[in-house]
Amino acid sequence: MHRLAFLAAFAVTAATASAQTPLSAEDFDRLTQGRTLMFFSEGEAYGAERYKPGRRVVWTFLDGKCKDGHWYQQGEFICFVYEGVATPQCWTFFANGAGLSALFEGRQDGTELYEAGEADEEFICLGPDVGV
Repeated sequence: MHRLAFLAAFAVTAATASAQTPLSAEDFDRLTQGRTLMFFSEGEAYGAERYKPGRRVVWTFLDGKCKDGHWYQQGEFICFVYEGVATPQCWTFFANGAGLSALFEGRQDGTELYEAGEADEEFICLGPDVGV
């Protein structure tokens, strides 16, 4: 039942994202700094991001591998640059009653993410070549 309500809230978010004003860098920083947010796409866990001071971030697809990076504003986009990834990842972020939502490169046909709340505990980042 809880998952159904969760998905319904995201459906409403998706329908209204295009009618909202994209977040500015200041608003995005105010809503994220010091938090670790979980993101979903199409009803499935997509990843989590830890937002640090100085616009620094740590991203994981929840696979134990993490990418350090930073973000900046470019027009209506919040763009992320991660270690080992040559191309900035730019998203249009919106705030609503259910949390944040984002469209990849602002395209209606692009990947759409929804905040699924804050992580209850810090995510684990394994070092390279961990194991026996």
